Amino acid sequence: MFKIVFSDIDGTLLNADRDLSQLTIQTIKSLEERNIPFILISSRMPAAMRHLQQKLGIEHHPIISYNGGLILVDGKAVSSTEIPISTLESLHQFNSADDVHLSLFHADEWYVPREDFWTRREINNTKVQPALRSNAEVLETWKAAGKGAHKIMAMGEEENIDSIRDFLIENHGKDLHLYRSKPSYLEIAPRKISKLTAVEHLLNEHFRLPLSQSMAFGDNYNDKEMLQGVGLGIAVGNAKPEVLEIAHMVTASGKEDGVAKSIREILLQ
Repeated sequence: MFKIVFSDIDGTLLNADRDLSQLTIQTIKSLEERNIPFILISSRMPAAMRHLQQKLGIEHHPIISYNGGLILVDGKAVSSTEIPISTLESLHQFNSADDVHLSLFHADEWYVPREDFWTRREINNTKVQPALRSNAEVLETWKAAGKGAHKIMAMGEEENIDSIRDFLIENHGKDLHLYRSKPSYLEIAPRKISKLTAVEHLLNEHFRLPLSQSMAFGDNYNDKEMLQGVGLGIAVGNAKPEVLEIAHMVTASGKEDGVAKSIREILLQ
């Protein structure tokens, strides 16, 4: 029997309005009544996940943000993996010619270099307001504080994103995980973490449950390892072909309440 559920957010849990449907909210509340924790796991920052936790009534549960780069239990970081400042400086220097939008993230801090199309789009997607500060200024502050980034989001024209990707592969390939959710987006994270490493950390250190008793839902490349590693990895119907191939099971699409429907079939009968 499965005793815990992990779910990705974007493309997996949310409906066509990028929100939680009533069916999803009711389903997760029923899980709670059966003492089956429902854990959100996302590339989002914690602030972009808490309002969803609130709606689901699961604020007391841990959050896995930044694809596993930051795990919070009772609001405190129990695991934190950052991109070092030296890598950020190297990328900033390379980007000085093209000036591609680089959003910089650390815990609940999100800095954007300017108010542009990309900033507005991300505010709309995440319901979080960023702070406006140049990349150079943020790097200077972080360097003084001994901080790095949990995530960098490069957003811009496809050919500019291609050159950033190529530069990072060539110069920092061993240390970074580069994830291209669409041609104009490049998510940059530390290579040593993944959603699966975060799931394992929480199961071992917090819930004391084996992987075999966990279920997970996802739709994208950064969910693959997690879906393969858990006891039951379920892809929503709109998942990438490579994810559909490796999933143990496929459910309805995210916009059609695939997560809620599977939970009802498997855990709430």
